[in-house]
Amino acid sequence: MLTYSEMLTLHHTALADTTRLVERAAQGPLDLPTPCDEWDLAALLSHMIGQNRGFAAALGDGDADIALYAGPAVTPDSAVGVWAESATALREGFGRAQPDATVHLAEFGAQVPATLALGMQLLDTAVHAWDVATAVGATYRPDDATVAFVLDSAGAIAARPGGTPGVFEPPLTATGSDPWLAALRLLGRAPRPAAA
Repeated sequence: MLTYSEMLTLHHTALADTTRLVERAAQGPLDLPTPCDEWDLAALLSHMIGQNRGFAAALGDGDADIALYAGPAVTPDSAVGVWAESATALREGFGRAQPDATVHLAEFGAQVPATLALGMQLLDTAVHAWDVATAVGATYRPDDATVAFVLDSAGAIAARPGGTPGVFEPPLTATGSDPWLAALRLLGRAPRPAAA
């Protein structure tokens, strides 16, 4: 099991990886389809930015109004700046938080320790980085420690009765032995195996 400090390091890396992918995405159109049903690239980036802002506000005050999780309209000109601002706020929020501090996440209607909130964001950041990469025709695979964490978390999510409506698609049958592809499929993604 990862410590808070270890998760923090992995999350910083995932945010940096995502920043590079957002910079690439902003060089082209944002109406591209993504692996997230009903979200084009602009809507996906807006969601990611809104999540960063909402979690950052909740970490700072112990709670945040649900309206703070709403993402802004995103354009190629604004995407990099608003993403970077939200990522910095989130990174600093987790950096200041005490691991056992209670955080109310209005979107989920739940009180959770900061450690759990960090785990949620580590998974979300890594998976959405893959979503952005896929939308722009790139590949993305996080470091092995993040892959292992996401796989464990995805297995727990997929095992919940009724899944997680509105958060992830129903799990797909795992195929092959690649743990990253298995994690993505557990979260309802259908990645193509790498070419031999």
